[in-house]
Amino acid sequence: MPEIMDFVNRGAAAITPAIAEKVLRHLPQWKLEFTQIFEPQYPHLVDQLEFLADSVEDTAEGAYKDLPYAAFAQAVFALIYSHKKVGIIPDSVLHLGRADDSSVVRAVLIQNEKSFAIYAASQDREWSRITSQP
Repeated sequence: MPEIMDFVNRGAAAITPAIAEKVLRHLPQWKLEFTQIFEPQYPHLVDQLEFLADSVEDTAEGAYKDLPYAAFAQAVFALIYSHKKVGIIPDSVLHLGRADDSSVVRAVLIQNEKSFAIYAASQDREWSRITSQP
């Protein structure tokens, strides 16, 4: 997993406020697209993407001010990456197409577990239902 974490960290380092603003404009549509993901091999992926999208929205809109920028930037990167149809593994590859998306999302959640657990609690969301732990 260290390679995926390095990949996430490099991607997040390129996230600027302008990119985050553009993602914020697209999030309502992306959230709908994420609900259409059906991948039994990755049962938490849709909930995790929704959680990251909510944390990005709340932070960008000022409704939640305690998420560190590194966690915010990583969440933005994970959302962009998961929205793309072609990543390390194209989404169209049967049974494997979302493996890379799931790995990127899990890397973000693992690296920022404390911050996202606090955010989840502030939103009355059960962290154990979101976490990368099975």
